[in-house]
Amino acid sequence: MTDTGGAPGGEGADTPTPSRGVPAAPAPGSGEPKPTEDHTASPATPPRGWQAPDTPPAPPTPPPGWQQAPAWQAPQPRWNPHGLGKPGVIALRPLNIGDILDGAITTLRRNPLLVLGIGAVVAVISAALTFVAQKFLYADLESLTSTAELGPGATDEELRNALFGTLGDLLIVALPASLISALLMTVATGLMAAVVGRAALGREVTFGIVWSEVQPRLLPLLGVAFVYALTSTIGLMLCIIPGVLAWVFWALASPALVLERGTFREAFARSVKLVSGAFWRVLGVLVLARIIQSFFENIIQLPFALGTGVFDGFLNPGKVSVPGTGELLLQSAGQIVSGTIAIPFVALVTAILYLDQRMRREGMDIELARAAGVQPPQAW
Repeated sequence: MTDTGGAPGGEGADTPTPSRGVPAAPAPGSGEPKPTEDHTASPATPPRGWQAPDTPPAPPTPPPGWQQAPAWQAPQPRWNPHGLGKPGVIALRPLNIGDILDGAITTLRRNPLLVLGIGAVVAVISAALTFVAQKFLYADLESLTSTAELGPGATDEELRNALFGTLGDLLIVALPASLISALLMTVATGLMAAVVGRAALGREVTFGIVWSEVQPRLLPLLGVAFVYALTSTIGLMLCIIPGVLAWVFWALASPALVLERGTFREAFARSVKLVSGAFWRVLGVLVLARIIQSFFENIIQLPFALGTGVFDGFLNPGKVSVPGTGELLLQSAGQIVSGTIAIPFVALVTAILYLDQRMRREGMDIELARAAGVQPPQAW
C-alpha cells in the first residue's frame, strides 16, 4: 500500500535545511549558485597593482641591487691641529719637539720683560757665586807647576803627578760652577713653570702673580734644586749612568712642585712617574735644549772670552794659565749676558715638557681646556 501522506521523518526529512552562511543546493537548471555574503569575513586582498581611489601613485620598484641612499647627516667637525684649541702659548694636545721649542720661544716673545728679568736675576746670582768660588780656588793654582817648567829631564812620575794635579785642580774649580749653575737652573725652572702654567691658558702673567705662586713653596723648591743639582752634577762627573738617570728622571720635579703644590718627596715621585715610559724622549728634549743653550752661550761669550786669555792654553800647551780678577770679572759679564737669554729658554722647555707629559699620560689637555673656557668639539 502506498503511503502518500508522508509523516515527518520520512523521505522528505533526508534533505537538510540550509543554514545561515551555508549555500543551498542549486535548483535544477538554475545555473551557478550565488555565494552568500559573510559580513564577518575579512575584506579580500586587492589584486596586484590595485590602488584605492584618490591615492597618489606609488614610486616605481627599484631595480635589483639598488639600495636607498643613506639619510642626511650633519657634517662632522674637521680635524683641529690644535687639539682642544690654543688659548695660550701651546696647543692643548700632546706636543712634538717643534711644538715644545715654539712654545718656549712664544712665551719669551709674549712676556719679554718678565722672562728676561727672571733670567737676568738668576744669571747675576749665578755669575756672582761662580766668581767668588773661582777667585778662591784659582789662588791655589798659582803655585801649580806646569809640565813645561819640569824640563826635558823630568821623570815619568813627575810628569804624571803634574798632569793629574792640573786635572784635579781644574775639576775642583769646575765643580762649584756646575753645582751653582744646576741649582739656579732648577730654581728658574720652577719660576718658569708658574709662568707657563698661566701663559698656556692665555692669562695675564706678571712678576707679582708668579711670585705669589712660588713664594709659599720657595723653601721646598730650593731643597729640590739642591738635591737635583748635587746628584746630577756629581753623578755625571763621577759615574755617567747614575748621573744621567738622576738628571732625566728628576728633571720634572721642580715644575711638579710648583704647579701641583705637592711636598718635597711628592715632587720627585711625580717626576719619576711622568718620565717613566718616555725616558728616551725626555732625554732627547733635554739634550737638544742644552745644545741650543750651549750654542747661544758660546756665541755671546766669545767676545768676552777673547779678552780673558782663555785661549792661552791652546797657544802654550805646557803653561798653566791662571786668570786674574779682571779676567774673571769679564767672564762673569759674559755669563750674565748669555745666561739672561739661555737660562729662561731651557727652563721654559722643561716646564712645557712637564705639561706635555701630563697631557700624554693624564689627559691634562681637557683640564686645561676647561680652565681656559674652551668648548670641546660637538662630536665629542
